[in-house]
Amino acid sequence: MEYYIPTHAAECELTEKRSRFIGRVWPVSGEEEARARIEETKKRRYDARHNCWCYRIRGGPERYSDDGEPQGTAGQPMLNVFQREAVEDVCCVVTRYFGGVLLGAGGLVRAYTQSAKDALDAAGISVVRRWIEVEIPCPYPLFERVKLEIEHAGGVLGQVDYGAQVLICALLPEAGAEPFAARITEITAGQLAPRTVGESFRPVPR
Repeated sequence: MEYYIPTHAAECELTEKRSRFIGRVWPVSGEEEARARIEETKKRRYDARHNCWCYRIRGGPERYSDDGEPQGTAGQPMLNVFQREAVEDVCCVVTRYFGGVLLGAGGLVRAYTQSAKDALDAAGISVVRRWIEVEIPCPYPLFERVKLEIEHAGGVLGQVDYGAQVLICALLPEAGAEPFAARITEITAGQLAPRTVGESFRPVPR
C-alpha cells in the first residue's frame, strides 16, 4: 500500500494580464485542517478578489470552490491537478488579485491550473509506504556501485558513515528489499551482505 502527499507547504506567484495569482499548497491530516488553511488564507488575503480552493483527503472527501469566479474555471481545474498526480491529503488555495483585464473562461482555467501546478511542483511529492531499513558495510571502491543499485531498486540513500570502510544506510521499498540483497551479493561475489535493521511506514520524497 502506498500513496502520495505534498512534501511540504509551498507558495508560488503567477501574473496573467496584470492579475496576480498566488498559489499555496499544504499537506494536511484531514478535512478539519484543510478548512482551517482555507479560512486562514481568506483572512490573510481579505483584500483579494477571489480565494479559490480545493482539497483531497485520503479515504475522505474531495471539495472545491470557485469563490465567485465563473463556474468550473477555478476550483475544479485546481482539483484536477492533484487528481492527475494522485496526490492526497492536500489543500490548495489560489488567491487572485484582479488586474483590470478579463481573462475569459479559458484564460482563467489555464491560470488557476498553472498556479496549482506550480505550487505543487514547489512543494514536491513524497510517497508514503512501508520501507525496509538496511545497512551495507562496503569497501570504498564499491561505494558508487552500491549507491547505483539502491537507486535502481527504488530505494533512498540515508546516512553514510566513513570509517575503515563505508557503512551505508538506506531505505528500500518492502517488495524490493530481498531482490536488492540478492543483487548486491551477486555483483560483489558474496563480499557484501546487506542487513535489515528495521522497517517504517513514512513519507519519502520521490
